[in-house]
Amino acid sequence: MNAEQEKNLKPTVLWFTGLSGSGKSTISEEVYARLKEQGYEVEHLDGDAVREVFPKTGFSKEERDAHVKRVGFIASLLQKHGVFVVASFISPYQDARDFVRDMCEDFTVVHISTPLEVCEERDVKGLYEQARKGEIDNFTGISDPYEEPENPELEIDTTNISVEEGVQMVFDYLESQVN
Repeated sequence: MNAEQEKNLKPTVLWFTGLSGSGKSTISEEVYARLKEQGYEVEHLDGDAVREVFPKTGFSKEERDAHVKRVGFIASLLQKHGVFVVASFISPYQDARDFVRDMCEDFTVVHISTPLEVCEERDVKGLYEQARKGEIDNFTGISDPYEEPENPELEIDTTNISVEEGVQMVFDYLESQVN
């Protein structure tokens, strides 16, 4: 991407969704850092960090949907004021993602489509193992569904690519949207 194209990137809400361990936080953090380096106004909203601020956010479908909608509202306000928003949330339900899309002026779903088996192999926190033992309720991909996005703007399977390759795919997409 050349300097002129960099200046022309339109602030959007980049909504990274995928299973735990798929790579969404890792790639989104690098996208955030690169946008910041290029001089854009940008905010990063990450599921784990936001849950620390809203500690009583639960994991039932209703609680997850409410959480995604709250964060989506914040993202839409930032984006309306010219801020790139890089959001990384499991956000397992299509209807909640659609709700957020409808609130935002410009919304891009980046589906990190890494298969469940790969996510389980990467599980550094041992969450999948605990979920399989029944120690964690409503765990997405095990005891709770993950509805894959319908027609995401970008799909990235991180199984056999580097973080940098995933980040470049996001920037290639953003570049393709420059008029």
